[in-house]
Amino acid sequence: MDIVTAHDRPSTPQEAIGIQETLRGLVELEDRCPQEIVTVTGLDVAYDEDSGLIAAAAVTLETGGFRVVEKRTVVSRISFPYEPGLFAFRELPPLLDALRALDHVPDLLICDGHGLAHPRRFGLACHVGVVTGLPSVGVGKTRFVGEHDEPGLGRGSRAPLLDDGEIVGAVLRTQDGVKPLYVSVGHKISLDNACRQVLRLCPAFRQPETTRQADRLARDALKEAL
Repeated sequence: MDIVTAHDRPSTPQEAIGIQETLRGLVELEDRCPQEIVTVTGLDVAYDEDSGLIAAAAVTLETGGFRVVEKRTVVSRISFPYEPGLFAFRELPPLLDALRALDHVPDLLICDGHGLAHPRRFGLACHVGVVTGLPSVGVGKTRFVGEHDEPGLGRGSRAPLLDDGEIVGAVLRTQDGVKPLYVSVGHKISLDNACRQVLRLCPAFRQPETTRQADRLARDALKEAL
């Protein structure tokens, strides 16, 4: 997989913030993804702070039946300090290596993290979408920014996630009565479509199948490396 927009790795948080502020202007908020999304790649990482290792996983599934098309893992050393709002600079290098190792380009990327729902409107899902040129969605388990009303208790209920009066995502109930997820646009997809795709990927559990499988794969890869 080609990386369409590259940048140097920052050496300080200030440099990292500068990169975010430069690249966020490249984010596209409208649907430029395939009309029929057939393959989706889930991205996730697992850390071991004691050893300084990070494991990244990329798992591509077919949306019809969730058959695994391919999966890749990369284990490397953590190369950026823990800084809220700058997690992408820890996670992106091994995630991009895992994506490069894929034989097939997916129709959509699903990140375990946020996209526009970020203080500088450029979370991990935006970052990975811009540098790969692929449509991407952020799906967070917890709120990072903004406020919202509680969505209805039924599957598919949603409420807008607002930050400084701007809609930066949606709070989406993926199963009846479970805690909602925080869905935000990453790149080349609308919020409505992002919510439809996330709901489609959650037939039985709170989290998308892509995230569930990538999380398990990253944890297993990290365990093997320790």
